[in-house]
Amino acid sequence: LRRSQRKLMTFAQAAHHCHAKVSTEAKNAKHAQQWINTLKQYAFPHIGALPVDEVTTKQVVDLLEPIWTLKPETASRVRQRIESTLTWATVSGHREGDNPARLKGNLDQLLPRTSKIKKVTHHKALPWRQVPPFMAALRKRDGMGARALELLILTACRSGEVRGAAWSEIDLQTRLWTIPAERMKSCKEHQIPLSTAAITLLKSIPRPDGSELLFPSTGGRKISDMTLTAVLRRMGVDSTVHGFRSSFKDWCRNSTQ
Repeated sequence: LRRSQRKLMTFAQAAHHCHAKVSTEAKNAKHAQQWINTLKQYAFPHIGALPVDEVTTKQVVDLLEPIWTLKPETASRVRQRIESTLTWATVSGHREGDNPARLKGNLDQLLPRTSKIKKVTHHKALPWRQVPPFMAALRKRDGMGARALELLILTACRSGEVRGAAWSEIDLQTRLWTIPAERMKSCKEHQIPLSTAAITLLKSIPRPDGSELLFPSTGGRKISDMTLTAVLRRMGVDSTVHGFRSSFKDWCRNSTQ
């Protein structure tokens, strides 16, 4: 359609339409809100009032440059969300032509590669040979935090997967823990074979009346991530909770075939 025949829509209006679609697909409301908030903060002041068919590559570069090296992760998300918004506007008939926020063969020629400037943060991990004596010491500690951390290490799971674990997900007969898709980072159902040590642990956990969670807090809700971190701090261990996934990976690389 010619521009005069198309219904003019501003970038901000298109972003809100695109956000409505994102909201139906997002894993949680917080993620959906972050999606639009980044555009409101970084994109709207520059191109929010512009018709979507007037947004140019130069304008996208100008708004990204101040944060591209200072906040590479944020800048990358902003670019992706601008691209998604303009893609939605194109397929909805509000603009035509190439996407000015496209990275490959476009912005990658004008902005430095983020892989060159990103600071990779590694989670501190306990050397895998130190995990067995640590586990022996951990089993002597009381509390839901200690038991949750123990299961996390035995299954190499993420903190949120363990803290939100429900008894309905556990099958002691088949020795399987099935985490539903909505609780997985990958959004895919995940099955974890349970070792003898994990089964023994699960059988030892008290099950308060009315609680479906494996590790409920005193208020019946799932325990916080800091509950597990606090166990490590009290034990004087220089590691993060997530670091035990690295310990497990190192053990696999060095001790299995």
